[in-house]
Amino acid sequence: MPADLAVIGLGHLGLPLAQAAVTAGIDTVGYDPDPRPYAELRAGRSPVEGALTASEVRRMLSGGFRPTTDAAELGRVRTAVICSPTPLGPDRAVDLTALGDATRALAARLRPHTTVLLESAVPPGTTETFLRPLLEEGSGLVAGRDFHLACSPGRLDPGNRTRTLANTPKVIGGLTPACTESAAAFYGRLTDKVVRARGPREAEMTKVLETNFRHVNIALVNEMAVLCHDLGVDFWDVIRCAETKPFGFQPFRPGPGVGGHGVPVDPSGPPHGGHTPGHPLRMVSLAQEINDRMPRYVIQRCATLLNEHGKSVRGARVLLLGVTYKPDTADQEAAPAREIATRLMDMGAQIGYHDPHVLDWRVRERPVPRADSLYEAAAAADLTVLLQQHRTYDLQGLAVKAQLLLDTRGATPAGAAHRL
Repeated sequence: MPADLAVIGLGHLGLPLAQAAVTAGIDTVGYDPDPRPYAELRAGRSPVEGALTASEVRRMLSGGFRPTTDAAELGRVRTAVICSPTPLGPDRAVDLTALGDATRALAARLRPHTTVLLESAVPPGTTETFLRPLLEEGSGLVAGRDFHLACSPGRLDPGNRTRTLANTPKVIGGLTPACTESAAAFYGRLTDKVVRARGPREAEMTKVLETNFRHVNIALVNEMAVLCHDLGVDFWDVIRCAETKPFGFQPFRPGPGVGGHGVPVDPSGPPHGGHTPGHPLRMVSLAQEINDRMPRYVIQRCATLLNEHGKSVRGARVLLLGVTYKPDTADQEAAPAREIATRLMDMGAQIGYHDPHVLDWRVRERPVPRADSLYEAAAAADLTVLLQQHRTYDLQGLAVKAQLLLDTRGATPAGAAHRL
C-alpha cells in the first residue's frame, strides 16, 4: 500500500518523527531491518526506552502507522527520511555502516520525484559524498534533477515533553534550492519554524557545533568541579552565583560523565574512509578526554569517602541511584553508570541499584540487584551514590537515611551530602 512517508530507522530519531507525522495526518510507514522494533511496535510497546509510552504507540498504530521489515515498502513513498544510528566506532570515528545499509535499501527502490532526507548525525560532507553516490548508483537517478536530497539533522531532546518536534526549529540544507524547498514543504507540516541553511554541509555542521558546544561546556565545569573540590570551594554555590549574570553566561553543571545520543565529532576527520582536509578540533578532543575521566574520578571519590570512614571498597555495599543518562527518562544511552558499576565491581564492591524508570539493569550481561525499598537500601549500604536526580527522589530524606551519600549532581541541599 503506498504511503506519503517512510521513516527509515525506528530509534530515538525515527520514532518521534513517525509519531509527529502520524499526528499531522501523514500516511506513514516505518522501516527497520531489525525485526525487534517491528515486533515491539506491533505488540504496542516502544522499542526504545523512554521514547514513547505504550498509549502513544497504540495511538500511532490506530492512526495508520505501519512498521515493517519489508524494504519493498520504500518504493511506494513520496518522502523518505533516513534516521539510522551513527555511533562512534572503536577508533572514535563515526560508524556509517547502518546508514550505508539503509541508503542502499532505499536506492534499490527509489523512484523519480521522491524527496530523500537525512536526519542522522554525520560529519560534514556525508550527504554529498556518501549518501548521494549510493543513491545515484543504486537507482540510476540523479540527485537534484530526478529526486530531491537534503539534510535536516535531528534536534530532539529525548524525554523533553516541553520541547517537541513541533516547537523546535528545523534546520534544512538541500543539494539545490529546489531540494531545500521540497524538504521545507515536508517539515513545514510538522514544525512551526523551518531554518534554511546554505547547503547540506552547513546543516550537518550545525549539528556538530550544537553537540560539541554541549560537550566542551560540560568539560569546563567538570574540570572546575575537580579543582574546586581540591581547593575546598563549593562549586555548586559558584554556579548558583554565576547564573545570576543576565548576559554572557550560560549555566552548565558537572556530573559523573556525559551520556546521550549526541557524540562529540571532529569534522576534520574523514566522513567515510577517505581523506578530508581540515585542522583537528583540539578543544573537542580535550573536552572528550576530560569528560571520559569523570567516571574514574567518581570512583576515586567513592574510595576516599569509604576510606575516611574506616572502610575499604573491597566488600563495601554500594548503592547506585539513577542509571539513565538524563533525569526522568528510561534512556540509558552512554550513561556513565555502567562504567562506574564495572569499576566498582572490579575493586570488589557489592553493587546494587535503584532507578524508578529501569526495572532491570545488567552490567557485563549479569543482572544487578535492584533495591525494592530505597530508604532501607540506602540505610543498609556503606555508600550511596546519586548518579541521576530523578524527580521522584526525596533527596533530603535520602540524605538522612543513607550512611554515606555522594551526590554527583549537586542536587541535595547544601551540607546534606558529599557533593562532586
